[in-house]
Amino acid sequence: MKVENTQVQMRKGILEFCILEIIARGEVYASDMLDELTAARMLVVDGTLYPLLTRLKNAGLLDYTWKESTSGPPRKYYTLTAVGQEFLHELRLTWEEIEDSIRIIRTNPGRLAPDGQ
Repeated sequence: MKVENTQVQMRKGILEFCILEIIARGEVYASDMLDELTAARMLVVDGTLYPLLTRLKNAGLLDYTWKESTSGPPRKYYTLTAVGQEFLHELRLTWEEIEDSIRIIRTNPGRLAPDGQ
């Protein structure tokens, strides 16, 4: 088993959460999302991001508007819908629970006895 495979799966598991967090800050262009995710070492490519954005849009979590660009064709800027904001709120709560669980597991100085005590 290669650690890289597990690392990729962990990143994939939180990618949707990260994308929603980025969009929650305000209108954002997909290329800017890619730049931010790459800077955060999430290692995302166009072929991963665009289908995910479409899926989130189809689920009613995102909306977009077209804006003229000074350097080419109009650009699609994404925002969260009210449903998307609530969805993100629930993901944040789940993330906090996961963080707490991992902290407990990593810092637990002892183990339970075989009989569960």
